Amino acid sequence: MTTDPDLHEPAAGRQITLEPMRPGLWLIIGGAVIAALGPLFGFLVGSMIGIDDDADLDAIYLYLFLGIVVGGLGVAMLLLGVRRMLRDRRDVTASGS
Repeated sequence: MTTDPDLHEPAAGRQITLEPMRPGLWLIIGGAVIAALGPLFGFLVGSMIGIDDDADLDAIYLYLFLGIVVGGLGVAMLLLGVRRMLRDRRDVTASGS
């Protein structure tokens, strides 16, 4: 049984042009993930450590504060990515044809 090789070739049509992602997009994605998960993991770690009766500062408050600081660094990273993306001068709407 033979098959026609022309049946397995893609039809002629519009060409696909792969372009790299704009600079700063990975900073935006990473910063958003860190900003969202930082306080949650801080609260999780603090609640896993537990409460000491003789401690001046409970672990949950300390680690939640550290998580909020890490989340703030994530927001700073996100804003840096937005700044980098806005300063990019490439014309993404222009086509090669």
